[in-house]
Amino acid sequence: AQPGVAEATVNLATRQARVTLWEGGAAPDALVKAVTRAGYEAHPVKHSADHNEDAEEGTLWRDTILAAALTLPVFVTEMGGHIWPAFHHWLYMAVGTGPLWQTQMVLTALVLAFPGRRFFAHGLPALAHGAPDMNSLVAVGTLAAFGYSAVVALAPGLIPPESRAVYFEAAAVIVVLILLGRALEARARGRAGAAIARLAGLQPSTARRLDATGAAEDVAVADLAPGDQVQIRPGERIPADGTVESGTSAVDESMLTGEPLAVAKATGDRLTGGTVNGAGGLIMAVTATGEATVLARITRLVEEAQGSKLPVQGLIDRITLWFVPAVMLAAAVTVGLWLVFGPGLAEALIAGVSVLIIACPCAMGLATPVSILVGTGRAAEMGVLFRRGEALQRLDEARRIGFDKTGTLTEGHPRVVSITTTAENEGAILAQAAAVEAGSEHPLARAVLDEAAARGLPPEPATGFTAIPGKGAEAQVGGVMVQVGSARLFPDLAPALQQASDAVAARGESLIFIGAGGKASGLIAVADRVKPGARATIAELGRLGLGTIMISGDNALTAGAIGRDLGLTDVRAGILPEGKSEAVGALGRGTVFVGDGINDAPALAAADVGIAMGTGTDVAIEAGDVVLMTGDPRGVVDAINVGRAVMKNIRQNLVWAFGYNVALIPVAAGVLVPFGGPQLSPMLAAGAMALSSVFVLSNALRLRRLKPMPRTEDRP
Repeated sequence: AQPGVAEATVNLATRQARVTLWEGGAAPDALVKAVTRAGYEAHPVKHSADHNEDAEEGTLWRDTILAAALTLPVFVTEMGGHIWPAFHHWLYMAVGTGPLWQTQMVLTALVLAFPGRRFFAHGLPALAHGAPDMNSLVAVGTLAAFGYSAVVALAPGLIPPESRAVYFEAAAVIVVLILLGRALEARARGRAGAAIARLAGLQPSTARRLDATGAAEDVAVADLAPGDQVQIRPGERIPADGTVESGTSAVDESMLTGEPLAVAKATGDRLTGGTVNGAGGLIMAVTATGEATVLARITRLVEEAQGSKLPVQGLIDRITLWFVPAVMLAAAVTVGLWLVFGPGLAEALIAGVSVLIIACPCAMGLATPVSILVGTGRAAEMGVLFRRGEALQRLDEARRIGFDKTGTLTEGHPRVVSITTTAENEGAILAQAAAVEAGSEHPLARAVLDEAAARGLPPEPATGFTAIPGKGAEAQVGGVMVQVGSARLFPDLAPALQQASDAVAARGESLIFIGAGGKASGLIAVADRVKPGARATIAELGRLGLGTIMISGDNALTAGAIGRDLGLTDVRAGILPEGKSEAVGALGRGTVFVGDGINDAPALAAADVGIAMGTGTDVAIEAGDVVLMTGDPRGVVDAINVGRAVMKNIRQNLVWAFGYNVALIPVAAGVLVPFGGPQLSPMLAAGAMALSSVFVLSNALRLRRLKPMPRTEDRP
């Protein structure tokens, strides 16, 4: 209700409120005051790390122990006689009923005033504002038990003799058990949010910066700036993003990407802050620090996903909005019915308090956010970043996956896959082709030059380079005019080359012919190779019951060949960039699209879930709901599995939380008593309520055991 607030959401698992303001809206201080007036403590935060979960857990354990120490004498003196009947007789003879009750009252008052103060500080203001919460239920229940017992202890004449009983132990034990439950919750929340803590711990605190003379000095990582030279010793963590200036090594990037194998690094290669250097020494040039690093960006994405709400949460919010007032009404009705039909006021009070305590909707509030917290954190460790939490629910509802081809299922840059020659050896043909292609800007020329370099064949000097429009190019190499290009340059092919050409064309690969005087002496087949894991990804998605489609701008022959190689039966080729989003939209609801290029951004946005390759363009990444850090297509399977596992976990939590309340509220109200069943005590109600929340948190923590799809290589 504050000026300029467009939207506000609260996540019970992360203990954060995310507020969206219109321009000129309320200042953060005003928002903090509004939350404080409602009975809560609040302060602006920049990162989840600002909330010290360890300190909160320590405070809860301290208060639990203090409350238990004060409650133990109350519990023993009141309940000891149920174990040893002679105990009460001896105690009453030694102390007297009045002094005993008054001692219990003082100890219980201390429990409520100090360890249990939080329930009243939060619950009573919420009740006064007409928005009672779970703290309100505890506050009303314990105050009712304590107030009634205090009247019995201090002014017994006001209570009928048959109803003169005290329930100080119930009020005190309720506080102990709920504090214990919250301490266990805090511990579980800390484990649930461990992904953020691990990410934050990846960055080292110091780095060895080199000065102008090459001397190394230890400086704080925060003092590094782009352009600084940093020495990385074997086994050290990379302190910031940068590039290798000198040295070679293998870097373990598994904590950021989920990839188990170390990545070879040499001069010019990129380094990511937080990864671990291997056995070699490196000199790095810093390119990004602080909030501009990949690690900081990953942390922000995980925080945003963990703080988001799924569409299903809207229904839960509407239910819980009315749940607490309904429980308070049910407790009042319970007390009324017991007063009319029950034996007395004391039993009516016990039934009402039990209803209030057992119905605390703590588990309902935690059921969804804690699963999101654990699931997205585990996904980040697997190299799958959820930019938007709602993608979890949509992935669970996915029915078909559309893939871009180039850069998504294939590596995105052509490579030489075979060489056929009629006379010279492969090396000679390749060297001649590289000499001519060195002067060309054609995309296939780079593939020829890369292959020659990989084989240690430097291009021979070429002179008189001439482009032949629509056909290729020619140049003088070693005194011979060598021609390189399409089949149009060589109308008559030798039978062996013609046969090889037909086979290459059938596979959808590109052809480069080499020859002289219009007579071809060899051909080079160039193709964009399928990514490792692409075939296994398509097969696994089929096993999961998902349809797979390739939507490519490439020609039908090449796209069809790649599709057959991958095991795809639905290949849609020749789709222009502006047509990709239309093609995705035509697939209907439940469509996921996976892409990496600028031309894929509209399709990523049009799909129910857009999955962007982290190795792709920034435009595509910004348009995606999910980012695969390594660009490995197997990450699509990981994303689907995380979405399904999280939603299954949420459904389990909700069934437990709602089913538990629906089943036990009538028991607490005493519906079983007329049939000879027991009346649930407030102490048992408090224990059951605390265990319900712990169950939900423990169930969500099982998501930490999710495994990524095996990264074994595809079999040919």
